[in-house]
Amino acid sequence: MSQKTTYPALLVIAIALLPNLVAANDQPWKCGTATVCITPQQSMTMAGYASRGEKHATETLNELWAKTLILEDASQRRAVLVTLDLLGIDRKLSQRICKSIMKKHGLDRSQIAICSSHTHSGPVVAGTLRPMHALHFNEANLNLTLEYSEFLKESIETCVDQAFETLAPSSLSWGSGNAEFAVNRRNNEEKKIPELRASGKLAGPYDHDVPVLMVRQNGQLKAVVFGYACHCTVLSGFEWSGDYAGFAQSELEDIYPGCVAMFWAGCGGDQNPLPRRKVELAQRYGSHLAHAVSQVIEGQTHDVSPQLQTSYREVDISFGTLPTLEVLRTQAESQNRYEAARARSLIEQVEGGQELSPTYPYPIQFWNLGDQVNWFFLGGEVVVDYALSIKSNHGETDADLTDVWCTAYANDVMAYIPSRRVLLEGGYEGGGAMIYYGLPTVWAESVETTILDTVHQLINER
Repeated sequence: MSQKTTYPALLVIAIALLPNLVAANDQPWKCGTATVCITPQQSMTMAGYASRGEKHATETLNELWAKTLILEDASQRRAVLVTLDLLGIDRKLSQRICKSIMKKHGLDRSQIAICSSHTHSGPVVAGTLRPMHALHFNEANLNLTLEYSEFLKESIETCVDQAFETLAPSSLSWGSGNAEFAVNRRNNEEKKIPELRASGKLAGPYDHDVPVLMVRQNGQLKAVVFGYACHCTVLSGFEWSGDYAGFAQSELEDIYPGCVAMFWAGCGGDQNPLPRRKVELAQRYGSHLAHAVSQVIEGQTHDVSPQLQTSYREVDISFGTLPTLEVLRTQAESQNRYEAARARSLIEQVEGGQELSPTYPYPIQFWNLGDQVNWFFLGGEVVVDYALSIKSNHGETDADLTDVWCTAYANDVMAYIPSRRVLLEGGYEGGGAMIYYGLPTVWAESVETTILDTVHQLINER
């Protein structure tokens, strides 16, 4: 065939294919949702506060839930979002759950995100904060925790299976609201919060954004996914509860019947809902957050084109100087019983032939929705500096309307993740909490740079 006859032939082929290309681009999202109750079926120990000791939860204030949203774009690329009304899950359990979902549904690791609300009114789960709770674990308590962890794994997998069964054509949109009850707990004395708030003198960085993702089917709101950067620590009693986030989800589901409301916790490792310690405050903050979400739903939103990209990476973040066996033996005699318990556990590890690792495999995940939402999922209790930095570097520009969402407590809750500033300042988030998570020492000063460099790489690789 001569060159002169090739061009017309290619043109005919291109015209013939054009309807198929247009049809592919016009395909909507497909989404599916499901919910499963994960409130413990029997009395057991609660997570989050060492002061509770071995005392069990006695009642249920509001149910705890596992919820799933499946996203499928026009190219049939899928993502699975799981939200949990729990303090968090550890790496080992997270890996087991994800491997099971991957195998059954033909996914890779980047397509599954597990997000915990970090409520301090849920049960102890598997290895999360084990040194804090192990002191109160007799054999019966340990067995209850292990049984619940298996129940949780099965419940999440069931929830995902059910969500896949409901996949249907959908439209996605996003918006952002504002809620102001989160306070930087490192910079403000708790008892003075009302006075400081009234006088406009609250100090320290914060993130009051309320990102919202809306899923509609046949014009009806099917799911709303929203986040906020604040600890779920209003409540500290002995009743199962999703705390303010649980109340917010319930109120939204009452406002929009048939809608599944899903909450994820942002980078609020140093943010508290203040004042607190009363049920009516948890209800008030939940209502405040639900109202902020509802304002977004009823206001101006942005459609999300059916294009999905996902990536996942584990990066080694370094610890500071590791303790020697001699140092650990000294710590094992500490008057701080949690420090002593951690030391004894680490001594057992070393004497068993397993050296202390100088690094931790930290999970960082990135989803891009329609080139409009850049969504990061970070493990651990991340302080607010990270969200502010990521948004500053990868947020909206004059030429491109995009939003940046920063989820923390995602996939693996292994410790607090301080910025370099917080690390050097010290205190609970800066290093003191490492004892309760059972990690050998504080993070190295490179922790922030290592994480943010990986964030930048993921967004630049899309």
